[in-house]
Amino acid sequence: MSRSEQNSGTVAVREAHRFDVSRLQRFMEQEVAGFAGPLTVEQFKGGQSNPTYKLTIAGRSYVLRRKPPGKLLPGAHAVDREYRVIEALGRQGLPVAKAVALCLDEEVIGTAFYIMEMVDGRIFWDPTFPEVDHELRPAYFDAMNATIAALHRIDPEAAGLGDYGKPGNYFARQIGRWSKQYLQDEEAGRVPAMDKLVEWLPRNIPAGDGEVRIIHGDYRCDNMIFHATEPRVLAVLDWELSTLGHPLADFSYHLMMYRMPAGMTSGLAGLDLGALNIPSEQDYVAAYCARTGRSGIPDLDFYMAFNMFRLAAIIHGIKGRIARGTAASAHADKMAASLEPLADLAWTQARRAGAY
Repeated sequence: MSRSEQNSGTVAVREAHRFDVSRLQRFMEQEVAGFAGPLTVEQFKGGQSNPTYKLTIAGRSYVLRRKPPGKLLPGAHAVDREYRVIEALGRQGLPVAKAVALCLDEEVIGTAFYIMEMVDGRIFWDPTFPEVDHELRPAYFDAMNATIAALHRIDPEAAGLGDYGKPGNYFARQIGRWSKQYLQDEEAGRVPAMDKLVEWLPRNIPAGDGEVRIIHGDYRCDNMIFHATEPRVLAVLDWELSTLGHPLADFSYHLMMYRMPAGMTSGLAGLDLGALNIPSEQDYVAAYCARTGRSGIPDLDFYMAFNMFRLAAIIHGIKGRIARGTAASAHADKMAASLEPLADLAWTQARRAGAY
């Protein structure tokens, strides 16, 4: 089964994520303009972290994202931050779903949640864009490139997000954060390559961590909705990991697709990009640099090692939620199985950066 088949569409709400729909309906009657029941609730197949639901009323659809039930790590699943950032970036003209309502009262459905408008369009789960005509693929890559560059050109202060994270020392803080979460989650076990990276990364942070921009944190093709027929991004989704940080950390996370093996979390490595009519890593980097006024990206191998480590730490958290019985996706087991290969690949990037 393809990632598209695994993650696209909705299913009946899973037992562990059910709630009292009548309570949600009463909330929406009070908080959502023009709401009129009855309300139908389904659960999206995808979403390993925050359970995500489709809400339908009288032909109109919304999306609800909530904190998962059960024991959570401190600071994780901050849906209020997601709501704040999409509301602010929408005012700046970035393509995001329109924010509708935020609820921090856990009495309504059991955990905090927010509601946004549902954007109709296409989600591509495979980074080769197999559903797109061969000659149009460069335009879809260019649309992704242009959108992340537009995000990184937004002034956080002008967007009302100047306090959305701590400025400066982004890599040191992130390495510390994910190392701590990795080491604390004993139920997920230890991984030798992760242990090495926990030691190596903080000792090899490149100089010059002064740039501060709003960063998405999980920018990839399956976290955006494209126009139904045009190579145009209508909405960037899943802002759970967004913060203030270094834009090159964000862009290089997106760029990981070029170094991840095909079949591993949106990977292109090992494929004939020319035959697929997909831009090379070098050309994709050049396009981003032209849009953001850069002459190049030094220390790219470090950024790759950092981001692969970070992604592996996130997957390590998913493995921990499986152990605790709170994983939000039926396909979380498959994600967890990629943990050790990804950690090994991250260590390979570290070695390319000149560690050994």
